[in-house]
Parts: sequence; structure tokens; C-alpha cells
Amino acid sequence: MVEVERAGERRTGRLFVVSLPIGNLEDITIRALRVLRSVDRILAEDTRDTRRVLDRYRITTPFSSSIYQGVERERVEPVLRELRAGRDVALVSDAGTPLISDPGFPLVRAAVEAGISVVPVPGASALLAALVASGVPCDRFAFDGMLPRKASARTAYLQSLRSERRTVVIYESPHRLLAALETIAEILPGRRLVLARELTKLHEEFLEGTASEILEALRDRDRVRGECVLVVHGSSGSTPKIEPEVWAEIVALLREAELPRKAAARILAAAFGIARNDAYRKLGEAGDDGP
Repeated sequence: MVEVERAGERRTGRLFVVSLPIGNLEDITIRALRVLRSVDRILAEDTRDTRRVLDRYRITTPFSSSIYQGVERERVEPVLRELRAGRDVALVSDAGTPLISDPGFPLVRAAVEAGISVVPVPGASALLAALVASGVPCDRFAFDGMLPRKASARTAYLQSLRSERRTVVIYESPHRLLAALETIAEILPGRRLVLARELTKLHEEFLEGTASEILEALRDRDRVRGECVLVVHGSSGSTPKIEPEVWAEIVALLREAELPRKAAARILAAAFGIARNDAYRKLGEAGDDGP
């Protein structure tokens, strides 16, 4: 595309953020195909994955693996120069919608700050595909990307979900899935969730149950294949049915530790998945009216 002069000014190019299929190559929009054919260049995360889509639809637009983890920040300025020169560029990821647990944010942020038009071209997303087919409430949900890799960070994150009432959607690698489910079973033993696997592909699968139940269903398999999405039910927010004398014993133990009332309430809320106000109320009922 040649540079265009309008009213004496040079037109900058546009950065199109284009969604690709997450598995089934038919899940691409007519608009996405038109944009990919018309731009000057396509920025891919991995040329092998992008080539499958481009070859299927006979798209001959030049493309390169320019935006991927580890180098995306250093690749921003060359792309901005292309855009400022009036060239249109399409950003795609390996699968689904760019920036959603994929590289690309530094480029989009820089384009916005430079006054360059960023045009979304919506399409497939593993996040939404898993959510809407899970049977888990989707009127309020949070997406938290990938689970932390370190065991301590993963444990801390899952503990934070004890009082989360929204549905939570998480991506996980098949290589770490069993370890993740084991930690969920330990920290959220009664919480139900859905594992969505191989979305839109031939062996698409949804498994529903507690983490322990899903683990049991997977243990007989040689390996777990395909990218995985976990859709976790939110906390019911109800106070667990624990006898008054048990609450009194728990409060006594916290008092022995000489914890302030605020810290004790925070521990109860995290341990039993209840709201902080309910924890304060329980402390009061058990006779702890301290500061």
C-alpha cells in the first residue's frame, strides 16, 4: 500500500488486532479474511500456526514472526515506523484473540499513545468458548490468565478464591494440569469446576465436578492433551455450618496467638470462604470483642 496524502497530511497506517481460530479453522470471520488480505503485513506470534490459516484461505500477504514472548518490546518501534509511514499492519496470535494471555500489549499501548488507530477484529476466544458452554454462571466472571507456575504463588492465588463470588476462568497447560488440580482439591475441596479441553477440535471435552473428581477421571489416561481452560464456580458466600463450640475453640486458638481482631477475621474469612463481615460477626458471637 502506498502512502496516502489527504488534505496535505500523511495518513498513518492502522493496526488491526485480528482474532484467529482456536482450533477449528472454520471459526474465522469474513471480515478477518478481508483484513488479512488487504493489509501490508501480518505480525504473527509463530509463523507455523499462522501459516496454517493463511494457506487454508489462500492469503498471500507477507507475514513474519515479529511479536512473541521475550522480544515484543524491542520490536515495537520498527512496527510504529511502518504505521507512521502509512502501512496497515495486522497483529495475530497463535490462536484466538491477541493480547488475551498472548503477546501484543506493548505494541497496542504504544500505538494508542502515538495516536495511531487500533482496530479490533473480533472472533474466536478460548475464554468465552469455555465459559458459555460450561454451564457455570457467566453473568459475572473474572479472567485470571494462567495459574502461577511456582507452587507457593499458585497456593496463595487459589486461597484468594475462597471468598470470590464471581465465576473465575483460568488457562492451564496440559503439562501442569494435574498439579494444578491437586492444589485446587487441597485448597477448594468442595468447589465445583469445569475443565474444557481441545475446544472446537475433534476431541473437544468438558469434565464437570470437584477437582478431586476430575483428577480421578484423568488419572487413567496416558497423558492429557490440548490446551485447557478451567471454569471455577464462585463461592456461595454462605457461612459454613460449624457448631458454636467449634467456633469458640477456633477463636480461642486465634486469641492464644495474640492476633488483632482484624487479622483474626481475615484468617477466618480466607479459611472458610466467608465474607469479612461474617467473620467479624462470628468472632463477636464467640466472645471476641477485642480491637
